[in-house]
Amino acid sequence: MSARVLIVDDLFPNVKLLETKLALEYFDTLAAMNGPDAIAICEKGLCDIVLLDVMMPGMDGFEVCRTLKNNPLTAHLPVVMVTALDQPSDRLKGLDAGADDFLTKPVDDTALFSRVRSLVRLKAVTDELRSRALASRDFGMGDPLALATAETGLNANILLVEDRRGAAERMAAALTQQHTVTIEADPNRAILTAAEGGFDLVLVSLDLENFDGLRLCSQLRSLDRTRTVPLIMLAEAHDRARVARGLDFGVHDYLMRPVDRNELVARVRTQIRRKRFSEVLRGAVQASMEAAVTDGLTGLHNRRYLDNHLGSMFSDARLSDRPVAGLLLDIDRFKSINDTWGHEAGDEVLRTFAERVRLHTRTIDIVARYGGEEVVIILPDAGLGEAQVIAERIRERIEATPFSIQRASRTIPVTVSIGVAVRQATDTGPADMLKRADVALYRAKDSGRNRVEAQAA
Repeated sequence: MSARVLIVDDLFPNVKLLETKLALEYFDTLAAMNGPDAIAICEKGLCDIVLLDVMMPGMDGFEVCRTLKNNPLTAHLPVVMVTALDQPSDRLKGLDAGADDFLTKPVDDTALFSRVRSLVRLKAVTDELRSRALASRDFGMGDPLALATAETGLNANILLVEDRRGAAERMAAALTQQHTVTIEADPNRAILTAAEGGFDLVLVSLDLENFDGLRLCSQLRSLDRTRTVPLIMLAEAHDRARVARGLDFGVHDYLMRPVDRNELVARVRTQIRRKRFSEVLRGAVQASMEAAVTDGLTGLHNRRYLDNHLGSMFSDARLSDRPVAGLLLDIDRFKSINDTWGHEAGDEVLRTFAERVRLHTRTIDIVARYGGEEVVIILPDAGLGEAQVIAERIRERIEATPFSIQRASRTIPVTVSIGVAVRQATDTGPADMLKRADVALYRAKDSGRNRVEAQAA
């Protein structure tokens, strides 16, 4: 997978070296010689990943990274810090600033390419979520990017797969100050535990006794329940080739032994933040999709949803022989409720009306606000007689209990008239059935209201 890589370094020879290495692997590159220029490029969306030198005059790499990760516009960009500093405290400082990884100079080509490819793949998924999540702002749901960026990465549920008891206990002790840790020494049980435990992150030792830890990572990547759970490999110095393979097939990060407890805590927090960042965006996407087909006042489906699904029921040849019934409900004298008690009371009545209707319909039924005080209920696999029974039950429940208005300070009686129709062989589309239900509804109104009428025979 190709990508646009931003190289940030104040030394031109360093920039050219990385440009040459990346160009040979078919990556596009662009460069910035200082922090402010790098931030400006990132804010314009001109790059997919940042290779950031730490030691720069003025604004150093740590400050640049912190600025990028605290900005909702750039927080999703993977940042790899490239530095001659190789002490654990240096890595910890970078991870605390939000860096996704470290590369130590002189840069190892295998580590460079595997890390860039891995992070670019993760960003591609995040970008798709970001573009869709931004649509949720159009529905008044706030800014999902700001909410996602504010995630702390704490209080996670972590699975540690490690059969070295001492090592497992030391890592668990470091993590339990901020998270809940489950230790599993048996890799076969670990697969089941991971699939059923609802974990936020899994740490896997690559050197498990009589078991290939990398294969365990591969299995966790392939299972539906664990496919999106962040994985961190625990590796020895001789495992670098296996680490590169793990990153290639989707493992998120790794730690080399001996594991520095502060780096462990920081890397775990980084992965948890990234996971929850994606979850917030995914939730915003789902919410925007629901808002697009949901009536904001009643919570019922809207006319768009009704038209799409009802159209499919009539156009799908596989469903043409199955019965379908339609109920058209209209609250009696709703205008007088608004005129007498105000539109706020009318809204309260509509919300309560929708709740009662939902209580007396099946999960397979489509319940949608048709317009104003009218509601349509589509009953798959229901004939005329069954539809009339359901309609009468709804009518009785609406009439049986007065509706609360003015924040439950008083109640008023409410009734409903219902027209019932079923699909006929001669129908050219759903409009024909709904037209007959509409005619039946008007007959119910003309006959005194608070009644159910069916289509003419």
